Amino acid sequence: MTTAPLTIGVLALQGAFQEHLHLLRLASSSSSLPQDPPTSYHFLEVRNADELAGCDALIIPGGESTTISLVAARSGLLGALREFVKVHRKPTWGTCAGLILLAEEANRTKKGGQELVGGLDVRVNRNFFGRQAESFERRLRLEFLGEGAEEFWGIFIRAPVVEEILVRGSEEVGEDTVVAPVVGGAGEGRERGAVEVMARLPGRSTALVAEGGPLVGLDEEVGDIVAVRQGNVFGTSFHPELTKDARIHIWWLKQVRDVLRRKREALSG
Repeated sequence: MTTAPLTIGVLALQGAFQEHLHLLRLASSSSSLPQDPPTSYHFLEVRNADELAGCDALIIPGGESTTISLVAARSGLLGALREFVKVHRKPTWGTCAGLILLAEEANRTKKGGQELVGGLDVRVNRNFFGRQAESFERRLRLEFLGEGAEEFWGIFIRAPVVEEILVRGSEEVGEDTVVAPVVGGAGEGRERGAVEVMARLPGRSTALVAEGGPLVGLDEEVGDIVAVRQGNVFGTSFHPELTKDARIHIWWLKQVRDVLRRKREALSG
């Protein structure tokens, strides 16, 4: 029995959306992606609320988070994105700029310069590793890809890190911190469950200095958090879409299928 096609959207306002679409197509045809039951996929560039409404899942690509946020706000898409992620709780993955947008709080942000979608109870530090010239690549051990999996080539371009996992109601907000609005009631955070740390980058923060002085408060021994998951939302600091390696896209499509299967079973039960 073949299930209905899954529509996977990629936000196409700015950034590396074409690269994500390319790897999604590779992932969907990979023998590593289970086909029981057989599943077909429809991949869609998303630029407005109507296109978003037709999606079962969404990727927010790397790019300029401020630009993506401003274009989304001006096109009336920002509110629809918040509903998609935080009310309907559909599977959503953000890479680099996408991770910033999906965070509930973002540091080193000018007031009025950027709005957030939210969905991940984390505070990110934007451009933590410096400017474009300080971009770098590093091999990452990603245990969620399976035991014995080869390391993944992580590309970090003006990348953020997760500097804190938030506990609702207990954190103070700094002057340069932007906070995502509450959508769907004051209990929205509790419905998402706990934040899982999916990957760390060891040994990097010790050699880097932020504007105005050294960054503090990050555990230099265990490494900087560069991938997290909470409920339906997944975020990575690095750019899998800029590699030729589709393994994370394969893994994510599996997660999307599992989430939608459980929803169908719950509705039919």
